[in-house]
Amino acid sequence: MSKICQLTGKKTATGNNVSHSKRRTKRKFKVNLHKKKFFWPEQDIWIELIVSAHALRTINKIGLNAALKKAEAEGNLDFRDITVLSF
Repeated sequence: MSKICQLTGKKTATGNNVSHSKRRTKRKFKVNLHKKKFFWPEQDIWIELIVSAHALRTINKIGLNAALKKAEAEGNLDFRDITVLSF
C-alpha cells in the first residue's frame, strides 16, 4: 500500500538537504499518515481511513460526510477503497 492520504491525496515529496557549505543531497518529505476509525452517521457504519494530520483537521472542521464528498469530487477517494468495519 502506498503512503497516500485517502482524503487529500498528499504523498511523499522530494527535496534537498542543504548543508552549511550549501551542498545539496536528495531527501524525502514523508506524509504524516494515521490509520483512523470514524463513525459515519449518514450510513450508520464504522469506516477506517488512512488520513494525514491535515485531513484530520479538515474532518473536525467540516465533518466526515462533507470531507468524503469533497475528496470524491477532487478525485482522491474511491468508495471501494474504504474499509468498512463490523463490530
